[in-house]
Amino acid sequence: MVIGVLAGLVVSFLGESTWRLGCLLIGASLGIGAVERIALPSRDAGLLQVRTKAFDVTVLAVTGAAIIALAIVVPEGR
Repeated sequence: MVIGVLAGLVVSFLGESTWRLGCLLIGASLGIGAVERIALPSRDAGLLQVRTKAFDVTVLAVTGAAIIALAIVVPEGR
């Protein structure tokens, strides 16, 4: 998940036209993190485990969905 977020940040900073792709990568990585947190037992979750499983999954999924929605909704600048 962290590698995906870092990759999204790098892509976002590469140019003015790549920010949307970078945000989509970040949002997708957070969504993958939510799925991983659901699938992994608490003892194997490592840094994905912050609070309870329900809290972690909710925060990761909502944040990922919000970033993806904003990347889609924000119009291209001129």
